Amino acid sequence: MNIIKIMTLLTFVAFSTNIFAYGSGSSSKKSCEKPDLSQFTPPHLSVVAPESEFSFVASAATNPETIEVSMKKQIVETNIEKISGGYSVTGNLPASLEGAYVRVSIKAKGTNNCPENDGWLLKIEQ
Repeated sequence: MNIIKIMTLLTFVAFSTNIFAYGSGSSSKKSCEKPDLSQFTPPHLSVVAPESEFSFVASAATNPETIEVSMKKQIVETNIEKISGGYSVTGNLPASLEGAYVRVSIKAKGTNNCPENDGWLLKIEQ
């Protein structure tokens, strides 16, 4: 009789440890909320003149201090303006870039530090 009780107890212990291994299903961590980058101007694959203006919109979930725009590994100076629903970012293409395809690369972090990388391609005239 004691052997049956011990075997039953061991069976319950084995099953209960497997159940507790999965946790309660709720998480104490917040999910990663990435910034939304949109409204790229001029549009993807446009042909533009050197030193043309570009712009895009970053969502309200963006930390504006982390927005970085680069082209051909050159950091580009930008103006960031708060608008309803986020931030308007504008800048000019570097004068040194002409006659080539250039990716406008954007790096930004959300308010909860989640990174986002995006961008678009432009052709700069000679």
